[in-house]
Amino acid sequence: MLQNYNKAYFFKIDTTIKKIRNYMQRGLTDAKIDLTVDQWVVLDHLSFNTGISQIELGNITFKDPPTMTRILDLLVKKGYVTRLSYPSDRRKFTINLTEKGKEIHIQASEIITQVRRQAWNNLNEKDYDTLVRIMDTIYSNVE
Repeated sequence: MLQNYNKAYFFKIDTTIKKIRNYMQRGLTDAKIDLTVDQWVVLDHLSFNTGISQIELGNITFKDPPTMTRILDLLVKKGYVTRLSYPSDRRKFTINLTEKGKEIHIQASEIITQVRRQAWNNLNEKDYDTLVRIMDTIYSNVE
């Protein structure tokens, strides 16, 4: 059990996530890839879940509806995704990657993979399993 409840582990988690996101963004920018990290996350989820609704996409990416709408507006404008309304409910949309979106996703994924490898340098599978177990426990504790 944790002896000192004043340990700033959430601060450590938050600052580490911010550092990784900044490093990822720098990688995308340096590679001249016109995406933010949040936009890449959406494209990445769409690559596995094509044709899902905007609401479902927001749920799996943990983005609130206004944020998801803004991200999708930008991705549509860039030609990376399409929004198609449901025939039965014109207020509901399915989201699909375009060919251009698939291409940029592949390019960006190469950069993201490099960043992940760099971040995981000097760590092993057991470290990963321990991290996942700890994060899952914290997540469950506050769910």
